[in-house]
Amino acid sequence: MEYVKEIFAQYNKQCIRVYQAYNPTIAKEAISLQTFGENFNINRMTWIKPSFLWLMYRSNWGTKKNQECILAIDIYQSNFNEILQKAVLTSPDSTSYTSAQWKRAFDKTTVYCQWDPDRSINGNAINRAAIQIGLKGDTLRNFLSVGIYHIEDLTPLVRKWNEQRKNGKLNSKDLPVERIYPVKEKSIRNRLNMK
Repeated sequence: MEYVKEIFAQYNKQCIRVYQAYNPTIAKEAISLQTFGENFNINRMTWIKPSFLWLMYRSNWGTKKNQECILAIDIYQSNFNEILQKAVLTSPDSTSYTSAQWKRAFDKTTVYCQWDPDRSINGNAINRAAIQIGLKGDTLRNFLSVGIYHIEDLTPLVRKWNEQRKNGKLNSKDLPVERIYPVKEKSIRNRLNMK
């Protein structure tokens, strides 16, 4: 199946929303500080996901161990766009690179990108891809210090929605509304194999 590769996200003029799932210790600290604190391992890569339903699939609606708390993180668009400028796919399927060029770019970057099938409410693959973006090193430190506008705890809502989903009563209109985030720069689109 050929997937639509665009970034679908909830956003406004200032920010774009991404999601992450954490254990309660990391999540409570992040909500309190409005960034990530000492329980967050800055030496590991962290993955941000604009697709709410992809994260629900990945975390099984916040029921997997160490993924019980669902955070919505509003990032300044300026920071998000800088992140995209540095992103390199995790596998060499970009039209921008030869295999050797991709390997050099991959080894040098601090931002990784991969596409996975996006998901429906019940976890079935749909005909568009969901982007995941991995941050490490200086990019991650910059994201933590100046990239985050607001962190919101969605855990209670996710639990409610999951119960409704299991009972066949979840209305998809209640979930976050995601639309195509404009990525117009051709070099980024080619590098991330967007189509």
